[in-house]
Amino acid sequence: MKLGIVGITGMVGRVMIDLLEKRNFPLKELYLSASEKSIGKKFFFKKKIYKVISIYDLFLKKPDIVLFSAGSNISKEWAPKFSNIGSTVIDNSSAWRMDPCKKLIIPEINASCLCKQDKIIANPNCSTIQLVMVLFPLHIKYEIKRIIVSTYQSVTGTGKKAVNQLHKEKNGDFSCKIYPYPIYQNVLPHCDQFTDKGYTIEEMKLINETKKIINNYNIAITATAARVPVIGGHSESVNITFKKKPTIDDIYEILLKTKGIMVQDCPKKNIYPMPLYAHGKDEVFVGRIREDFSFQNSINIWIVADNIRKGAATNAIQIAEYLIKKNILN
Repeated sequence: MKLGIVGITGMVGRVMIDLLEKRNFPLKELYLSASEKSIGKKFFFKKKIYKVISIYDLFLKKPDIVLFSAGSNISKEWAPKFSNIGSTVIDNSSAWRMDPCKKLIIPEINASCLCKQDKIIANPNCSTIQLVMVLFPLHIKYEIKRIIVSTYQSVTGTGKKAVNQLHKEKNGDFSCKIYPYPIYQNVLPHCDQFTDKGYTIEEMKLINETKKIINNYNIAITATAARVPVIGGHSESVNITFKKKPTIDDIYEILLKTKGIMVQDCPKKNIYPMPLYAHGKDEVFVGRIREDFSFQNSINIWIVADNIRKGAATNAIQIAEYLIKKNILN
C-alpha cells in the first residue's frame, strides 16, 4: 500500500498524518506533498523523517491512494491525472461533491455503494458530515420532511490564517483580515461567499450535499451558517420535521445505537455537547433532544463535532480504510 497526502502542511493534512499513525493505517510507503514553497519540509511519521515533495513527484510514485486536502483548484487539475494512472483519490475539497458521476461518502452511511470503478471519491463538507450522521438513522425510521439548520462554525474551518486572526485580535492586533470584520468577541453570519439568492456557498453545501448523501431530493432544507470565535469544532441547531410522528424515547434509542454518535443530554446536570470538549475527538456529539411543541412531528436537536477530525481528516481516512478492508482497490 502506497499512500500520498496532498496538502500536508494545512490544518487537515497535519491531522491526517497524525491519524494515520494513531489508527495504525496499513501502508508500506508514505509520500507527503504540498505547494512549491513547502518542498523539503520535514514531518515525522512512526519515528521516521519524511520530506515534502512536489505533487508532480508524488504523481510519479503512482500511489494506491491519495488523500487530497489542498483546495478545489488543485483537485480539479490533479485528481483526474491520478485516477488515470490507477490511483484512488479521496478528495476533501468541494471540487467533486456535486458531480453526478462522483460519490459523496460518509462511511457509516453509504460506503457500501463504493466499487473499484470509483477512482475519485468526494469527502463531504465538514458541517454536512456531522449533520447527516445524526439525520440519516432518524430518516430511516421516520422519513424526514423538512430540516432547518443553523450552524455556529469554528474559525478552523477557514484555515490557519483565520486562527491567526482570532489569536492576534485577542491580543489587540486587528491588522490581520481574513474575514471582512473582526472575529474576536464577534459572530459573523457569513461563511464563504454569498450567492445571488442571498445564501452563502456554505449554506448551499449543507442543503445540496445532505440531499445527495441521504439520496432524497424531496426533503425541504434551509440553512443559516455563522462563524464564531471558537477553535474546537462546529455546532449546529437543527429542527427536523418528520412524516411520521416520533417519540423522544425512540430518538434516544436510535442515536445511542448509532456508530460514531455520542449522546450527551442531561439538562438537569448541565450536560450537552460543546466544541470545547469535542475538540480532538472523532465522534459526533448530540444533545438538547426535545419535542418541538410548535409544529407537528418535529424535534429540536443540538449537534457538535470537531470539523478537522470527523468533519475532514477522519472521514477521509475511514473511506481509505473501508476500501482496503473490502479490497476495492486495484
